[in-house]
Amino acid sequence: MQDAFQKRTSKTDAQVHFTGGCQCGAIRYAVTDEPITAATCHCRDCQYSSGGAPAHALLFPAGSVTLLRGAAKEHRYRGGSGRTVMRSFCPDCGTPLFGGTEGANYDVVRAGSLDDPEAFRARVSLWTDSAPSWHHVDADAPSFPGNAPPIA
Repeated sequence: MQDAFQKRTSKTDAQVHFTGGCQCGAIRYAVTDEPITAATCHCRDCQYSSGGAPAHALLFPAGSVTLLRGAAKEHRYRGGSGRTVMRSFCPDCGTPLFGGTEGANYDVVRAGSLDDPEAFRARVSLWTDSAPSWHHVDADAPSFPGNAPPIA
C-alpha cells in the first residue's frame, strides 16, 4: 500500500527552498520545490488539529519533503470525500507538521512548522462554510464553501 504522504529520506542533488520542524526540535525537514499553492482551510477537521483556528498550509509536489531528523506520528481517518486523510505531528511537543490525502499528487506542510512562517501567503481559502463567525476569511484570496477544484 502506498502512503498518502511520502517522505523522502535523502535528496542530495536538489536545492532546498524551505526548512522547518517542530517546536521542540525533535523533527526537522527540508523542502526542495516551490509550493503549488498556499491554502487556509476552515474545515472542522482543521479546526480540531489546530485547536480552533483554521489551518494554514503549503502544498508541494509529492516527494518534495525530505525528513532530516525524527519521525512524526501519523493519524489517519476517512475524510468527507471517502478517501484516507493523513495528518502528522511531533509525538513529543504536538506541533502539527504534514498532511496528505490518499491519491493526491501533493504533500501538505503546515505553515506554522516553517522556520520562516513569513513564506506563507494564502492564495485560497477552503471550507469557508465551516468557519465560525470569528474566523477571518481573506477577501483578497479566492474562497470556496467546500473544497477547491482538484489541483492538476
